[in-house]
Amino acid sequence: MSLYRTELRRLAKRRFTRYMTLLGLLVLAAVVVGVFFTNQKIDAAQLAKAERQADQQYQEQVRWSEQERVNCEQAKRAGTANDGRYPDDCSVIAPPPREEIQAEWFLPSTFNFRKTFDETLVPFAAILALVGFVIGASFVGAEWSTGGMMNLLLWRPKRLTVLFTKLAALLTGILAVTLPAAVLWFAGFWAVASFRGSTEKMTSGAWQSFALTGLRGVALVLVITTIGFALASLGRHTAMALGGVVALMVVGQFGLGILLSMASVKFAEAWLLPTYALAWMTKTVTLQNWQSCNATYYGECKPETMDITWQQSSVLFSIGLVVILGAATWAMRRRDIS
Repeated sequence: MSLYRTELRRLAKRRFTRYMTLLGLLVLAAVVVGVFFTNQKIDAAQLAKAERQADQQYQEQVRWSEQERVNCEQAKRAGTANDGRYPDDCSVIAPPPREEIQAEWFLPSTFNFRKTFDETLVPFAAILALVGFVIGASFVGAEWSTGGMMNLLLWRPKRLTVLFTKLAALLTGILAVTLPAAVLWFAGFWAVASFRGSTEKMTSGAWQSFALTGLRGVALVLVITTIGFALASLGRHTAMALGGVVALMVVGQFGLGILLSMASVKFAEAWLLPTYALAWMTKTVTLQNWQSCNATYYGECKPETMDITWQQSSVLFSIGLVVILGAATWAMRRRDIS
């Protein structure tokens, strides 16, 4: 009997696998339904109303600026203009250009497929990566904790063959869930855009960009699943993987973030793993250091920036995957199986 087919069957028969997969799919469906009911199509009447509101907002800004300019000139004549409330030149107090107050600000939420769909692929990948991590950890962790791994090695004594066959079966199963889910995710949000938004201006380039982002999401799911599998195998228990992640995220990431913030470290987010996961999905994350300038009410502040790219994320995740999977492989070969 083929070990690979046996492991695939065992993966599919496990109740935990079924329940976790169902839970993940239900969460994804809830996201699509939630977006559907929180958006609406924009008609001509709503556009006209938004234009009127934008114009009213501009008129309010004009009146406010005129009043502030008068107050500034009065304070200047009274000799109290240098207390920090007003600039030296009162003429700089002016309303923003009319075109900066956009009618879109006053429109109800609507789902524009071209502008918004890319953002939805981030929670899609995150939810399925979490599901894959837990299933992967449980799949091999249960084998170790119940003694099933030892019994299997009596039948198939080639340790690494057994380990990587299990991993191949796991990734096949996760991929069999992720790819159809991705297709349904595309279809679901296309329906949302059709009935509660807009599908205009979709080009071949936009579809290609969405497809590439989706592929990066699938790759992230498989990598996180493999890490969960390797951690549980390394610790011989599901709790090793789950506990390690809790420690990493709560102590390592949350605590580190607080420490870096208290120390006023520039670009503290560059030390946090979620930043690299987001950069992998969105191609680039731009971090800003607002401490590099003094923002005033009347002046413009352009903070120092730092870009985290998907290439940097790929290097980090590749190194992490190699180290963790390599440690699990080494432990499988060296330690006593009893």
